[in-house]
Amino acid sequence: MIKKRTFLKNMSAGLVAGASLSAWPVRKSNAAEAAPGAAVDELKPAEIQHMVIFVLKHDKNSPETLAFLKDGKTILSAIPGVRNFQVFAQVSKKNDYEFGFSMVFSGSAAYEQYNRHPDHVRFVEQRWKMGVSRFLEIDFAARTL
Repeated sequence: MIKKRTFLKNMSAGLVAGASLSAWPVRKSNAAEAAPGAAVDELKPAEIQHMVIFVLKHDKNSPETLAFLKDGKTILSAIPGVRNFQVFAQVSKKNDYEFGFSMVFSGSAAYEQYNRHPDHVRFVEQRWKMGVSRFLEIDFAARTL
């Protein structure tokens, strides 16, 4: 492991010698390279990023909360059409939502199929309505600039 001083010394020497940080290779992931479920940098046209942030009825560190989050990931990520499923925990004090689920769909047809899928409907009826005290659902498509 390189020591901080050595790293900074080498960095400054390289910059003085004319090297540019922008010349350093930066790897960007893309859908073709990404493993199933791996994060992808940007949405493609027509793709939908579906997110829901929520507060559970149980304490955020309880076994019930952990079971809810694990079951959500297991059940919902297995539904056909779901890609890049992620579970999040809030770290900001700017709002009081505690957790989030996020996933990507190839388009509106895949998103609608997910909403009607029996496993999703069952999760909503048997787990979501019983375990979530409040939530905010957000669906985005990439905007071309």
